[in-house]
Amino acid sequence: MGIFDKIFGSEEKGSSKEKREIPWIALNSMEQLDQIEKNSEEKTIAILKHSTRCGISRMVLKMFESDYKMDPSEAVELYYLDLIAYRDISNEIAERFGVKHESPQLIVIKNREVVHHSSHQAISANKLADFVA
Repeated sequence: MGIFDKIFGSEEKGSSKEKREIPWIALNSMEQLDQIEKNSEEKTIAILKHSTRCGISRMVLKMFESDYKMDPSEAVELYYLDLIAYRDISNEIAERFGVKHESPQLIVIKNREVVHHSSHQAISANKLADFVA
């Protein structure tokens, strides 16, 4: 296994590492933002803004996914936003929720308000767990 495989998460054949499926919801329409606000009254919402052209963003995504341990039945909805394809939605998130755009970025919403946001290496699945009711 080379150094790049270690950094970017390539697995060896026969690896016993369990791969957990992350329940991402693709965020790809403006209409979803209204539903996100409404749903945040009942459960925690997390939006991960990801640049598909950025190595740092790819590394942060892989780290988040490998650290994610929450049960799918927990009260959290995870949204994945491809910034390259949907920059207009990212801009609307920044305006609507008053959070300056960064990439990569994790935004956590409860009761229609941002309760946490982080970017780059500060993004953590463990920190997200602190906000799940």
